[in-house]
Amino acid sequence: MFRPTKWQVAKRLMGYVTGIYRLQFVIVVISIIISALASLAGPLSLMFILDDFVVPLIGSQDPDFSGLTKAVILLGCLDLAGVIATYVYNRLMVNIGQGVLKKVRDDMFEHMQTLPIGYFDRRANGDIMSLYTNDTDALRQMISQSIPMGLSSLVSATVTFIAMVSINLPLSLLAIAMIVVMTFVTRKIGSRSGYFFVEQQLDIAKVTGFIEEHMAGQKVIKVFNHEEKTKEEFDKINNELCNSADNANHYANIMMPIIANLGNLQYVLTAMIGGILAILGVGGVTVGVMASYMQFSKSFNQPFAQISNQFNAIVMALAGAERIFDMLDEKPEVDEGKVTLTRVKVNSDGSMTPCSERTGTWAWQIPDDKGGYTLKRMMGDVRFFDMSFAYDGKNIVLHDLSLFAKPGQKIAFVGSTGAGKTTITNLINRFYDVTEGRIEYDGINVNDIKKSSLRKSLGIVLQDTHLFSGTIMENIRYGKLDAADEEVYAAAKLANADRFIELLPKGYDTELTSDGEELSQGERQLLAIARAAIANPPVLILDEATSSIDTRTESIVQKGMDELMKGRTVFVIAHRLSTIRNSDAIMVLDHGRIIERGEHEELLKEKGTYYQLYTGALELD
Repeated sequence: MFRPTKWQVAKRLMGYVTGIYRLQFVIVVISIIISALASLAGPLSLMFILDDFVVPLIGSQDPDFSGLTKAVILLGCLDLAGVIATYVYNRLMVNIGQGVLKKVRDDMFEHMQTLPIGYFDRRANGDIMSLYTNDTDALRQMISQSIPMGLSSLVSATVTFIAMVSINLPLSLLAIAMIVVMTFVTRKIGSRSGYFFVEQQLDIAKVTGFIEEHMAGQKVIKVFNHEEKTKEEFDKINNELCNSADNANHYANIMMPIIANLGNLQYVLTAMIGGILAILGVGGVTVGVMASYMQFSKSFNQPFAQISNQFNAIVMALAGAERIFDMLDEKPEVDEGKVTLTRVKVNSDGSMTPCSERTGTWAWQIPDDKGGYTLKRMMGDVRFFDMSFAYDGKNIVLHDLSLFAKPGQKIAFVGSTGAGKTTITNLINRFYDVTEGRIEYDGINVNDIKKSSLRKSLGIVLQDTHLFSGTIMENIRYGKLDAADEEVYAAAKLANADRFIELLPKGYDTELTSDGEELSQGERQLLAIARAAIANPPVLILDEATSSIDTRTESIVQKGMDELMKGRTVFVIAHRLSTIRNSDAIMVLDHGRIIERGEHEELLKEKGTYYQLYTGALELD
């Protein structure tokens, strides 16, 4: 797998800065140059002040300080300009940093919505959450502090080196030699530190994922007295994080002391060699030259020390940016469908015309080669033709399935865990695409239907209900965002959810948090059914929709479900076989194959697997 270099990651990250805040960043660069030049005014002016003003005034009977006063005032003005420039670029970089982080998070979330379900199946929720928290936070310090400090250090080092060469070339050869040594040390230590910072970010994601998962399962942990085992598992991954962080910071933290001491060594050697040259009168080294050059030598080492001090933040940010860009580079869900869903009104002659108003009638808009289209009324006819599927493209989990569901029919799938029931429903809505064969919806290959239109025509009630933070009304309306309040009430009534909602203190305006933990599992399931009801789809998928509801509540819900299923094509997955007795066809699955099919009474007469399941001779696991 191709891995980008740190330089490529940094270049891409800088693309966010220069792409969004080009003008502001230009002002930042100009301000940094002004600040760097102002900081060098002191050492440079020291030579002129000593040689041109101070030394000539020594021993003078009538000293004239006007020239010295003007030089000091000019130096003060330069320092003031440097202070203002420093404030400007630091203030701008704070705004740029926060703006870039917002853009990165926006891009991540927007791209995440385009990713296939398989991406989320392969990754823990905490790992993905870590991208939005730990990894983006690592970028903040780099953008707001490390980048301006790095630019300032680069400008300062460049200008200082030019000034040092112009003052005295022989002494500057020592600085060149020290640059070579510093570069070698930085590359050696930096490569090791960078490796461990990448490991650290990965380990942080593991810890975040572990904590998120086990917080959600805290009740299960306590019920089974699993606290000690959980602590052992956490200690293990936490130790891995500790080791990677220790190694990363070990190499990063020794960077600054080494660079600083190399700078001090250069300073001492410069003083010794410069003093000898001044005493010998070689190379035009005067007291002013020596004093100024020593100041420049100190200033020349500071940028390298500053960069090394920011090394931790830079490497950690690049490691986080690499993970973020990995997610942004994930291929989005492929959608080559051209057929779309549109509202239509039926004319007196039976023809259909697309419209924007709610008519309750939908049609497939099928484009042709001439740039036009034909309309085909959506009925809810779903058929499988010799369909096989493998998640990884190799290990087949569904084998040569052929079945049909005519409009208004109820098809039930029965089988043990892993038989392939839920996989079939995932293929209908194209969370995954079939490996072989095809699925047709109203005679149209589902691969030719745009995914958004296909999923709009399907209503799904899952076993694991997810409720969002917000009011009950907003959660029901999630199935149809433009639904009126009356439609919400009607959907809740259809699902028999209105009874418990009206007993709540704020009714439909009751705020839900933490996936609706204020409600019972059955009440949450009723809201999910109401959400599907308000969508009013022609095809309905019920994946263990009543599994979390007690028998008494189920009898109440079943009446609403029967109303919801009227006139719709329905696919039902159920462990409670009593709920599927009135199905038009029951498919018994075993290891991805249909081993029995037929109506309830027919299957009982065959006395096969379904008969054993229904009579209790065989249990679903």
